[in-house]
Amino acid sequence: MSKTVKIYIGLLVVLFVGLTIIEFSKETPIDWSRTYQETDKIPYGTFVFYEELPNLFPDSDIEDIKVSPYEYFDDYYNWQDSTYSISGSYVHIDEYAAIDDVSAQELLDFASYGNDVFISTSYPPQKFYDSLGLDTEHRYDIKGEAEFGFTNSTFKNDSITIDKGLSNIYFSKLNSSITTVLGYQKFDSIKHINFVKIDYGYGSVYLHLQPVAFTNYHLLKKDNQKYAAAAMSYLPDDAIYYDYHSKVGQDLGSSPMRFVLSQPALRSAWYLALLSLVLFMIFNAKRKQRIVKVIKPLENTTVAFTKTIGNLYYETKDHNNLIDKKITYFLEYIRRVYYLDTQLLDDKFVKNLSVKSGKDKELTKKLIDLIVYLKAKPNCTESDLLNLNKRIEDFYNK
Repeated sequence: MSKTVKIYIGLLVVLFVGLTIIEFSKETPIDWSRTYQETDKIPYGTFVFYEELPNLFPDSDIEDIKVSPYEYFDDYYNWQDSTYSISGSYVHIDEYAAIDDVSAQELLDFASYGNDVFISTSYPPQKFYDSLGLDTEHRYDIKGEAEFGFTNSTFKNDSITIDKGLSNIYFSKLNSSITTVLGYQKFDSIKHINFVKIDYGYGSVYLHLQPVAFTNYHLLKKDNQKYAAAAMSYLPDDAIYYDYHSKVGQDLGSSPMRFVLSQPALRSAWYLALLSLVLFMIFNAKRKQRIVKVIKPLENTTVAFTKTIGNLYYETKDHNNLIDKKITYFLEYIRRVYYLDTQLLDDKFVKNLSVKSGKDKELTKKLIDLIVYLKAKPNCTESDLLNLNKRIEDFYNK
């Protein structure tokens, strides 16, 4: 490795270490996402509220609902005597109440049997609008801080002022015969209802339109926790069924694999199959080439063919023909290699051939004389053929 390469590698290492140090020295940016997750400690999580539930309801059992309200409460409904085997208050806090119509109807049925439903959301389930005779309106032209308060004089000192994360949504229509106004919000001295209690059957539905009041950011600011405590004080000291955001359905997804992933054995088998598939793809990622058929090169059969033809002539004792062909081939070799005219094989030709080929003049003359003699001889013998072949080979090799 050259010195220059080592310098470049060293500079890259220094640069990488420097960037790593700078990156880790940066302050972690605040996550302002509105998750309302009870496990999130970010500003708009509900970790503080969830942890304080045992203090708000010291005499109540708190149960986390990790399935849909329908799946949970339907299991406790007795179809024989049309009653629920459990009682208490359902609590749900989120920006958007992701409660389907079936679950919303289940919550209304649960409330009608003498239980309570508390939902703090800016967008209540559509089923509630139709069943409870209410409507909401959202004013986008009003911004700034807002005051949250209660209509009950007992909580007159529990009003708070919030300046971040607000949405000016309020109740614009209510059924006065079954509704009790519990709280309001005030933007620029304009007061609107944001907290109500609606009688439904033998129970009650509490709807609160400002879930931001229950987030970490506002509960830890000043003494804002008093507002959340006052709002929750309307619920009786009975079991609390808290709608947990990290539901089973969300953890496993809504795919057909939900059942497989919910069973330990099937889940292990599924992950093992995926791992095997990944390993198979990794080890077979290299391009495969089909087996190349071995093709033998064509053999040079010229020598074999020549030997065959020579043997044929030799076996038939056609010595004149063989001598004639050897002479013809030799003279063609002289013309091609030494560029000499072979029509007249005289002393001048012998001298030129000896000079150009570098062969002994006497041997060259004997070979040429033999060629002239054999060309003129009518009946050549085997001895003549052998003698000619020996002299031609000596010319080639010496």
